[in-house]
Amino acid sequence: MERVLAETRETAHLTGFSELSDRVIKAIATTPRHCFIPPEQQDWAYADAPLPIGRGQTISQPFIVALMTELLAPGPEDVVLEIGAGSGYQAAILAHLVQQVYTLERIPELAMMATQRLQELGFANVTVCVGNGVQGWEEQAPFDGIIVTAAATETPPALVRQLKPGGRLVIPVGPPHRTQDLRVVEKDAQGVAHSRSVLPVVFVPLIDRG
Repeated sequence: MERVLAETRETAHLTGFSELSDRVIKAIATTPRHCFIPPEQQDWAYADAPLPIGRGQTISQPFIVALMTELLAPGPEDVVLEIGAGSGYQAAILAHLVQQVYTLERIPELAMMATQRLQELGFANVTVCVGNGVQGWEEQAPFDGIIVTAAATETPPALVRQLKPGGRLVIPVGPPHRTQDLRVVEKDAQGVAHSRSVLPVVFVPLIDRG
């Protein structure tokens, strides 16, 4: 956790904040990251680094999870959507902070494992579904916030549409397997979306299953 806090201070000139909120710190501190990674990665469970979880996917480094969560600015009554459930770790962090988390995962095996982990840990306010993240989850929309844990080549219009006025979308945008741009898209009261860049990142690509 100390490294996460240090990186938050070091990137303040890019992100606009030098400290994480107490709510986000508590959510990360009380979520056991080791429960979300494979046995062969346990020695690095609390390293500030991304780790492979199988099927070519990763669990994001704790600093990036903290940063994206802070940028989302989740409120206790919010309903949020996550694109890319992966291990379920980001959804677990969000579950501490909001009323309901919906999360989409395109790989059925990962969705099943994430569901099992979240249930075993008692996260009753997370719903995992197999689906195409590029299209979002229209049936559960609109959302107070959307967080995307894979890089899109452009911001998916469906996700912007599914944001409530005043809502935020946090998403990495850029070419696959190269440096990308972490962005925050905010929808104003009139429904107009405004995007700003935060800092460079590298994520696995967001795949459109069509």
